[in-house]
Amino acid sequence: MCLAIPMLLIEVKPNGTGIVELNGLQQEVNLGLVEDARPGRYVIVHAGFAIETLDEVQARELIDLFAQLAAQIPNPPTSERTGQPA
Repeated sequence: MCLAIPMLLIEVKPNGTGIVELNGLQQEVNLGLVEDARPGRYVIVHAGFAIETLDEVQARELIDLFAQLAAQIPNPPTSERTGQPA
């Protein structure tokens, strides 16, 4: 199963990558597949690539949906760094 996650783009680097964030976790991703990538926009991230941009409403709906799904998992794994659901 493949899963793509909405994340907030917080930095765009000159080398075509960017830093995205969700729940305090940050990751560097390749931005080569999306146009108009700029800080403050949400992107869908899959396998280290931003594959689509979203507006904030769409992103929040998806993030809330993932949170609801995670709440259904007994003893969900957590991030060692933040203690948040992984």
